[in-house]
Amino acid sequence: HLISNNGAPSGRKHFLFYNPPMVNRSLNIRKSATLEVRKLASEFLKNGIQTIVFARSRVRVEIILTYLQEVMKPIVGPNSIQGYRGGYLPNERRVIEKGLRSGDIKGVVSTNALELGVDIGQLQTCIMTGYPGTISSAWQQAGRAGRRHNEALIVMVASSAPLDQYIVQNPDYFFKQNPETAVINPDNLVILVDHIKCAAFELPFKRTDTFGGAEIEDILDYLAEERVLHLTGNTYHWMNDAFPAHGISLRSASQENVVIIDQSKREKAKVIGEMDRFSAMTLLHDEAIYLHQGIQYQVEKLDWEEKKAFVREVQVDYYTDANLAVLLRVLEVDKEKKTETAAFGFGDVTVQAKATIFKKIKFETHENIGSGPIHLPEEELHTNAAWVQVNDDERQNWNDIKLEEALLGTANVLGHVAALKVMCDPSDLHVFPQIKAVHNEKPTIFLYDRYPGGVGLSQKVYEQMPEIISEAHRLISRCPCESGCPSCIGVGGSSDQTKNNALRLLKGWKG
Repeated sequence: HLISNNGAPSGRKHFLFYNPPMVNRSLNIRKSATLEVRKLASEFLKNGIQTIVFARSRVRVEIILTYLQEVMKPIVGPNSIQGYRGGYLPNERRVIEKGLRSGDIKGVVSTNALELGVDIGQLQTCIMTGYPGTISSAWQQAGRAGRRHNEALIVMVASSAPLDQYIVQNPDYFFKQNPETAVINPDNLVILVDHIKCAAFELPFKRTDTFGGAEIEDILDYLAEERVLHLTGNTYHWMNDAFPAHGISLRSASQENVVIIDQSKREKAKVIGEMDRFSAMTLLHDEAIYLHQGIQYQVEKLDWEEKKAFVREVQVDYYTDANLAVLLRVLEVDKEKKTETAAFGFGDVTVQAKATIFKKIKFETHENIGSGPIHLPEEELHTNAAWVQVNDDERQNWNDIKLEEALLGTANVLGHVAALKVMCDPSDLHVFPQIKAVHNEKPTIFLYDRYPGGVGLSQKVYEQMPEIISEAHRLISRCPCESGCPSCIGVGGSSDQTKNNALRLLKGWKG
């Protein structure tokens, strides 16, 4: 029986969709969402209104936190505004949660780490820096304000990203759409092994046992070789001294974290946080500026083998952002379908990522003030991908420069539209265009799961590819810009025909 009555107290919520002012109409470029959020949040905080600000990334959280602490320092002191995100230590989080409940902390800037599962009292205002990526996330974040019977204001400040502009121009989609369906692949080897560890802790396995219908004898033998299980006769017993669930993250399939060690005081080095290995490549490389609770730390050394980053407190007026070079290879083609104008595929791929260069970006103006190389080994990810490719007949109608620009612009839109169609967070699904793919030597756009083994997102993309292409074509054609902008194809190409070329490519794929 469906239990649909919600007995929890809830006040009235007022939703405000805010599109920042235009600064360049012909290029359709708007003011920075981050700076507009700073302006709005500052007004609420100055008037004593307890406010939570959500941002999509760790770096964005720390940048907004730095801005707000600077604004509020002369009024209530910087400690009344705190950050909250993955990577903070548990004790630090509990102190922030207590401060929010008591009212000592007037504002908090958070990633989706504060969406649910934590009692943080009765906040009055919630500001989202951009669309969170899913309907369910947006409602969870909105639910953080106006607990009990108090009225609340929820503000979504749109960035120039295609998904943000789609939501802000189609608010009915947000209010009428059902929350997303959870997508998970139980046969993903990483997930399956972790499940078997937890199950073995509860009850021993027999050699002939299956798990959810899956044959698991090879996995049980592997865990026995790794001394996680002990085989006695025909029975596998748990023998590790650790509780398996403690080592499993509900937010990430990553198995390893890098520990961040502050050595500002040499006699008393201390751990201040942690970060998954893939993110550490771009956020904790040597000379990176790591932001933590609005405090700036410079990474003096990243020990990749030992998974330790040694940092020291500094005071600079910039933060860093790194570029990631990606190489994708198809290992096996599982599904294929062809039309007269395009070919679609789905299969297993390997993604090799290498951090190459970092940029120094100045606070306030966000201008590039310097750069440097990153010396780290390549990381490899085995996952699933869906792809669409230009066929030979269509390829003859393009020159290389126009085709490359069209591919880049089209990829930018496909990534956002695909996330909307398969109902996932855009960061869970990565897009990668290649002018000459390794497996077919044709211009191809790949969309792959950003999790080891894949979790089923790219398979849904493959099944819905015609609808995704049609929606992408509709989004670009309706954009008011002249030759391409951040709200459709991303940055404009070298010619004023880049937008038209992207539309031409998508129209060919539509058939």
